[in-house]
Amino acid sequence: VKIPAGGQLQFEIPTEDPDNPDYARTLEGVILYNHAACTLWPEGSEYDEDTKPLCSSVDGKTGIGEPGGACATCPMNAYGSARDGGRGKACKNMRTIYLLRSGELMPYRSPLPPTSIKPYTDFVNTAFLFRKRRIFSGAVRIGLTRETNTRLNKDYSVVNFTKLYDFEGEELAQIRSFAGGFITQIKQMNQQRAAMLAAGAAIPEDADGAPTVLPENGGHFVDACVLDGEREKLPA
Repeated sequence: VKIPAGGQLQFEIPTEDPDNPDYARTLEGVILYNHAACTLWPEGSEYDEDTKPLCSSVDGKTGIGEPGGACATCPMNAYGSARDGGRGKACKNMRTIYLLRSGELMPYRSPLPPTSIKPYTDFVNTAFLFRKRRIFSGAVRIGLTRETNTRLNKDYSVVNFTKLYDFEGEELAQIRSFAGGFITQIKQMNQQRAAMLAAGAAIPEDADGAPTVLPENGGHFVDACVLDGEREKLPA
């Protein structure tokens, strides 16, 4: 579930039919997990889903692509590197959250844009961490607020958060167990994604930009990363 662009105030929720998504002004559920992520797009392609990023990081620590390397020391991740001449960063810092809604077995993945990271951090600190509680220990409501970049004269959407209630007792124990298993799985999946990105970035190219033609090997191929991991049976 992506945060909408242009100051829109409703979420577009994927369904089984890609041409007919659902729409909602708010989302309610449990934030099972969150982690940093970074993406560097070609200039002007930040919202083009058909464009491959120049560099990306699934954990916000190590970039894969060009320039790649440690995100903390990357010049594209420094304030003032924004291509529009502003004080921001060329690299898009995000925070990915995983929201499990009531009655569903799979959480939604939602990358928070840079403008929503501070509201999220402030909310988590106040609602959970300052109270020594984990972020999955309460139900939350996620909404949208429209704000305007006066320098660029553009509207954009900012996520806002409200804690609905805390889980206690057996209910808290159940969600803690579920979140623990999910966190382990998503970390493994992110490691596999990073390995696949690294394997893709390592493929050499000819001078004209076309992929190098590999020698004939009898129809076989070898991939250094895990393409498919373990899985659990779906519930009956």
